Amino acid sequence: MEKFDVIVIGAGAAGMFCAAQAGQRGLRVLLLDNGKKAGRKILMSGGGRCNFTNLYAEPAAYLSQNPHFCKSALARYTQWDFIDLVNRHGIAWHEKTLGQLFCDDSAQQIVDLLLAECEKGQVTLRLRTEIISVERDEAGYTLTLNGTTVQAAKLVVASGGLSMPGLGASPFGYQLAQQFGLEVLPTRAGLVPFTLHKPLLEQLQALSGVALPTTITAQDGTLFKEAMLFTHRGLSGPAVLQISSYWQAGEFVHVDLSPETSLDDFINVQRAAHPNLSLKNSLAKILPKRLVEILQLLQQLPDVSLKQLNSKQQAALVTLLHHWPVQPNGTEGYRTAEVTLGGVDTAQLSSKTMEAKSVPGLHFIGEVVDVTGWLGGYNFQWAWSSAWACAQGL
Repeated sequence: MEKFDVIVIGAGAAGMFCAAQAGQRGLRVLLLDNGKKAGRKILMSGGGRCNFTNLYAEPAAYLSQNPHFCKSALARYTQWDFIDLVNRHGIAWHEKTLGQLFCDDSAQQIVDLLLAECEKGQVTLRLRTEIISVERDEAGYTLTLNGTTVQAAKLVVASGGLSMPGLGASPFGYQLAQQFGLEVLPTRAGLVPFTLHKPLLEQLQALSGVALPTTITAQDGTLFKEAMLFTHRGLSGPAVLQISSYWQAGEFVHVDLSPETSLDDFINVQRAAHPNLSLKNSLAKILPKRLVEILQLLQQLPDVSLKQLNSKQQAALVTLLHHWPVQPNGTEGYRTAEVTLGGVDTAQLSSKTMEAKSVPGLHFIGEVVDVTGWLGGYNFQWAWSSAWACAQGL
């Protein structure tokens, strides 16, 4: 039986970074993954350019049953620390919008960085490895793999959540937590497109591919000001992905389709300048033309000129366009979700070391834990921060 100081399960962002840090601190580390290559989700992220952190990463951007849990790790290993590491590896990057940082070239550079850091820490990486069982005794943890048995005093679970099952996502981490008596909070898909009920979907299908700036508000008052995209299944785009993490089944969201321009003022100015212009052509100056046409087809937009538009019609139209109520049918689920909400209950973990309070030597990091960030590099930062905090405690 091979013996290690630490075994890390999952060669994703959190697992690779934790293994590298632990190895560089002089520990003998084994990193296991069931896939044929490391960092599969990293390679897919950010359209293949990896949105590796966010300049504005802070605790307020994370959802958790215990919103204070993420504070310690995020404060001890910050976005600036990871940016420094990226710079040391000579990776060119750029800021897109809202503090989102991407590689200039390719997400492969972040995977290569993590593999190089693992090599520096002399980490043993084993891919295509299935874990048959995990047992614990006084000596630590014994893992039966396909063909061999390995042992370590410490076990780190970085197996991710349920999002993107096509990339090897599985409930393994949750099952392992439950095996050792830890509570797992209910999980659901986060940062995921909405699907719509059939009548509305059929009415809006002609808008598939149309995007526009919006402000979208959930029932609890949370709002995001970003682009929304109409799709053949429903609604997507950054604004929708963000709000999906705050939406509960059955609730409405409200969409401001013209967040930058007061439609009441716009219509009044246009009427004074072009009284005979049709309402449709006037609105097409600030809204996508196809959207205006569909609203008219649905008889939500009067077929009149600006001078014919009465105050009651104008008030109703302004309310509709600034507070368009949408009741999603559901989401596209884990298949397209970027993250999993819920997971291992943080109440049972040390916020300093990520170790289970009731099970010595057992640690949980990254997405498997009940900490979920906003879209835009926040979840990668949680991976780096939680992994670093854990490695210091090993």
